[in-house]
Amino acid sequence: MQQNWRDRIADIWAHAATMAEHDVVSAIDELVAERDPDDAEALFEAAGARDYAGLETEAEPLYRRAIENGLDAALMPRATIQLASTLRNLDRIEESIALLEQQLHEHPDDEWTGPTAAFLALALTSRGDPTQGAAVALMALASYLPIYQRSVRGYAAELLAE
Repeated sequence: MQQNWRDRIADIWAHAATMAEHDVVSAIDELVAERDPDDAEALFEAAGARDYAGLETEAEPLYRRAIENGLDAALMPRATIQLASTLRNLDRIEESIALLEQQLHEHPDDEWTGPTAAFLALALTSRGDPTQGAAVALMALASYLPIYQRSVRGYAAELLAE
């Protein structure tokens, strides 16, 4: 049985750790070439492959085109996080923080809150605000704790008040 396009993409990512980075990019690009040049999902995958390979300057415009071309709602949080991470790596930290804060503001309680907060904490730390970064990370982590949620949130708030 022949795999569909998304399954073949997933298969590449499942084996990416055993592949050379340039081979990941080549394999993804081969599948991306099967789609329309403006296909948002294909652009997202091409961006992700370049990001994975450390080619952030190539990844950024592809992420932006994917978002502009109507990337579906299921992939949009990942695209935002990955674009923000790319921007942080390109030393465009304020832009990274703004994207992540906007995502947290627009989607405060969805499944992407934790990952978004993690990358926001990294960006804040990169900006030179490690205390604020720790507070953001602790606030997000608190929701996953079986006990001590209230205490961790309180301590995180104290960090921000200092």
